Order: sequence, then C-alpha cells, then structure tokens
Amino acid sequence: MDGKEIQRVVRETNYVTWRRQGGWDPLVVARAAGSKFWDSAGKEYLDLSSQLIATNLGHANPAVVDAIAEQARVLSYAVPGFATEPRARLSLALLDVLPQGLDHFFFSTSGTEANEAALKIARVAKGRTKILSRHRSYHGATAASISVTGDLRRRPIEKVQRVPGTVFAPDCYCYRCPFGLTYPSCNVACADYVDNQLEREGDVAAMIVEPVVGTNGVIVPVPEYLPKIRAITKKHDVLLIADEVMSGWGRVGEWFAVDHWGVKPDLLTTAKGITGAHIPLGLTATTSSIHDTFRDRYFPHGHTYEAHPLTLAPAVAAIREYRRLDLLNKSRKDGEYLLARLREIEEKHPSVGEVRGLGLFAAVELVKDRSTREPFNTEDDKLAGRPLVVDQVTAAMMKEGVYCLGWVSHLIVAPPLIVTREELDYGIEVLDRALLLADEKVASASE
Repeated sequence: MDGKEIQRVVRETNYVTWRRQGGWDPLVVARAAGSKFWDSAGKEYLDLSSQLIATNLGHANPAVVDAIAEQARVLSYAVPGFATEPRARLSLALLDVLPQGLDHFFFSTSGTEANEAALKIARVAKGRTKILSRHRSYHGATAASISVTGDLRRRPIEKVQRVPGTVFAPDCYCYRCPFGLTYPSCNVACADYVDNQLEREGDVAAMIVEPVVGTNGVIVPVPEYLPKIRAITKKHDVLLIADEVMSGWGRVGEWFAVDHWGVKPDLLTTAKGITGAHIPLGLTATTSSIHDTFRDRYFPHGHTYEAHPLTLAPAVAAIREYRRLDLLNKSRKDGEYLLARLREIEEKHPSVGEVRGLGLFAAVELVKDRSTREPFNTEDDKLAGRPLVVDQVTAAMMKEGVYCLGWVSHLIVAPPLIVTREELDYGIEVLDRALLLADEKVASASE
C-alpha cells in the first residue's frame, strides 16, 4: 500500500484518541530507528518527545527486538496462572531497580491498566472507598483511572462512566501556585493542605501522584514536597501510589523519579519505558504487606494477557540496555544541557513563561502575557476544538522535521535517552524558530 492509501484507510476506519474525529489527517509513519522516524514519502523526523514519552531506548533497539523475536519462537503465550522463565527473570531484575520494599508484581499491558490494578488493590486492601488525586494529573482512560484523572480528559466521560470516591488536592506547581504563595516562604502549603484533607475527609484508601507530573506540564515538585506527602500519608494510614508511567526508567536521571527524594511508595505503577515502548507492558508493584492481605482473601483482578511472556522477555533486555548504555547518568548530564539551552530560549522569547524539567524531561510553557502568566489557551479551548497556539508551534516544527508534543499551552521536550548532543541542538534550533509564531501572538495581544 502506498502512503495515500494507508492514510485513507486509517482515517476512514479508525478512531483517534482524545480529539474530535473530524478533520483528522494522520502522518503515515513508515519506519523508525534511534532518535528518528521516517514518513511514507521518506522524510526524516527527529523524535523530540519520544512519541508519547515512551521510546526511552530509542526506536528499534537491537537487543530488545531480538528478545521479542526469540521469545516468540520459544513461548509466545501462557496462561497467567503458569510460571515462565521470562516472568521469573523480570521479577528478579525488578527487585534490583525498584525502590526497596516493592517486591510483589502484577503485569498488565499499559499504564492505564497498571493504575486500574493499583486503585483496585488499594481500595480492597484498605477496605475504603476514596482516592486522593491531584488536579493536574492524568492516570489513564479506564473507569477508575479516568475518575482519578484531574485534567480535561475526565470531564467528557464522568457523567456516564465514573467510579465514585475521588477527592482532588492542589498541585505543587510554583509557577501557578493555587494558594498565591511563593516558595520557600510558603512552607510547602500544598503538602500541608493534604494533611488537612486527610484529617477531615475520612474513608481514604490511597493518594495517587505522578512524582513528576507528565502530560500536564512536567511539573517538578520542590525538594520537601514528596517527603512531606509520604509522611502525611503514613500519619493517616493512607497508601501512597507513585504513577511512574512517564517519569520512570531513566527519564529523570534515576530509575524512578521517587528516587530523587528517597521516597518509598506503597505501590508504584509504570509502563512505556519498561520495554522502551517496543511492546506493551504495564507493571503494578506493591509491598509485601499489601500482598499479604490477599493471602487468604480473593484477589479480584486479572487479564488474559497478564504476565504475557512476549512482553516480559524484552523488559529484561531493556533493563540490561539501560545499564549497558549508562542511560541514567546520560539522562542527568544531557538533562542539564537541555535545560540550559531551553533557558536561553526562555530569555529570547516573550511567549515563554517558564522552562522547567528534570533529566531529559522538560516543558516549555507558553503565555500570552508574562506579567500576568495568562496562557494562550485553556482546557476549555482544547475540549471545544478551538485552534491552539501550541499546535501552530508544533506544526511549524514538523515542517522542519522535528516532532514535539504539545498540550493545551506547553510543549514537552523529552527525546529518547540515547539522543546525541547534535540532535538536541538541532531540535532546539527548530523550536527557537517556531516560537516566533507564538511571539507574534504576544505582540498582537499587547496592541
């Protein structure tokens, strides 16, 4: 099939996620390798966002590809109730990289499923209904995971499909502090507010957090925040779930973001980078004490593809590749370089309100007015299908062969961890030029 035929068939027969279905004109991607991919016409693109912050190892890593092929030849499927060698090998590998104390595993096929399992496990283990989440969060598309999602994706569906019991807390988002305070004189009031919520709310089984917020702005908390949240949840006998679907696997310079602050959650969920997105795999990790609550109690969860051997073998290979390529250290060093370059851009462009990030995970927040921090667009604009300035910027970058993810009013710069400095420089140069479009909007807004 040629590119036009592929595009026509997909457009006319498929759904596309998180948007109105009309007007979809998808790029036809033909192949990918390393930090780049090519369309059906042969045009090359630099992948500056690891697709959906997923291809941490780059595209088509040979060791991971070989592991998939070899496992398919040996054992392509087994009932979840059976034990397999890749299941044992990955479990041992996880014990070496996960925060200490997370030693029991449930394997699924996505981050959404990993969070769905975690929420169910927490509620049943504690015998409580409520989950405390945060406003600027995304935890998945299934019934429970979308119900604890704070961003716009929850709103269109919650009237017809909603798991009750979610309570939302403020974010540690200093650029737009919900209390109008300034760090450090604020004494991290956003964490103290959680203490008050748990004191007054009652019936809370767990709090779920993205240690570094993902799609909703790569929001990195102040150093005291997560340790305070961990202490507060323990004080109230509430489980802490760390959603590391995006922030795990070297993305922020450690195996997992919680490692930066020495925080040990009761449950940790992850996906994406666990196989470098070469194959779908989700993980829900818990402590032994949580697992023990189900020794004599029915475990009310399962999947046909739980612990699928074809997904587990490449995860073992992926962990080896993170180590062989020293990607955690590389993410830290290249992340410092990336932030320094992005801050140069921040100084040049009046449309950039803030640059922030950790490791190779950064956001460029666009604003109409730096003094008021008014964004170009809002969640309501996104839901209504109105034109977004960030989409104009990403479209300009695509014309120059750089893919960068935009969401509402910010860009997410999160290349594969194998990215070269030369590739980073090129991506930043293209971003620099594309931001002139947003600068023009600032100028016209002030006239």
